[in-house]
Amino acid sequence: MNTTSPEPTPTTPDPPAAPRPADGPDTGRIILLTTSHRVAPGLLSWPAWQALRSADRVLCADGAHPQLPYLREAGTVVDEAAPTAQELVDACAGGRTVVVVATGEGEPALTDGLARLAGSGRAAMPDLELLPASYDLPGARLLDLVQVMDRIRAECPWSSRKTHEGLAKYAIEEAYELVEAIEDGDRDDLREELGDVLLQVVFHARIAEEDPDAPFSIDDVAGGIVAKLIRRHPHVFGDETASTPEEVKEHWLRTKAAEKRRDSVTDGIPLGQPGLALAAKLSSRVRTAGLEVPLPKVEGIGYDLLALAVRAEAEGVDPEAALRAAGRAYRDAIRETEGH
Repeated sequence: MNTTSPEPTPTTPDPPAAPRPADGPDTGRIILLTTSHRVAPGLLSWPAWQALRSADRVLCADGAHPQLPYLREAGTVVDEAAPTAQELVDACAGGRTVVVVATGEGEPALTDGLARLAGSGRAAMPDLELLPASYDLPGARLLDLVQVMDRIRAECPWSSRKTHEGLAKYAIEEAYELVEAIEDGDRDDLREELGDVLLQVVFHARIAEEDPDAPFSIDDVAGGIVAKLIRRHPHVFGDETASTPEEVKEHWLRTKAAEKRRDSVTDGIPLGQPGLALAAKLSSRVRTAGLEVPLPKVEGIGYDLLALAVRAEAEGVDPEAALRAAGRAYRDAIRETEGH
């Protein structure tokens, strides 16, 4: 026996609903299929292939779309057509499914037209589904950077004439600006300066492609550093183990020493780097190698600074960073004295 109390009857009837076209299964479905140009054509997701194979009609406005040859090779019939919003709605009548292989940024003109048509209330609108058929992998935007650099190198009067030597100073400048962004803690500046440093790498690699005797590309650069990272992390990619940062550093130094086969612990240290950084690097190499090398017993500011840099490195302090911090504090004191 049903003991549920009946719903109360409203004393004032609801106003009649505004007339609108009836929605239902017969209105059909539009699937907007988007793909990434950074992924090889034909590498579509399984839901995308299912949608393509079950569709009543597949449309693409761009006859040069990179996906078309692969779709047709797979047996998908694709009509090269750019219907209006109304024509697309009409094509879905009777419950049909139409897949639109999107070009550019997802057919904004078409979707805007469908939105206006739906807002007008003049048509029974089919269901609209946005189906990403391929996704960018991490790092995929690097492909855009390589393509942009290729075009700039070919078409820009300034960039097309640059050499490794002519660009060298910019690498130094950008590296210092990156360090400043890190020390300032500005996330927006950090992202921008990382991009500027990355540009230097891509620019130099692009110039290197044109060398008539020993060309190499950005792929060679990336492949080289990948191989080096794998070799120097046997505790990650090999059979060795490391549970502390000190053990990781030991692996790194041992592998690096075997690769470089240096005659001296000072080999490979760039003498053109800032003085404090140079002193700290020399001190680090000496300490890591377990050597006892006394500091020169010579009077002078340079040797005093050398002794301070060695002391800082031994205490785990970056003397360059420490001096920059002191310099910023001194700058602030100067501005305060000036009344700024």
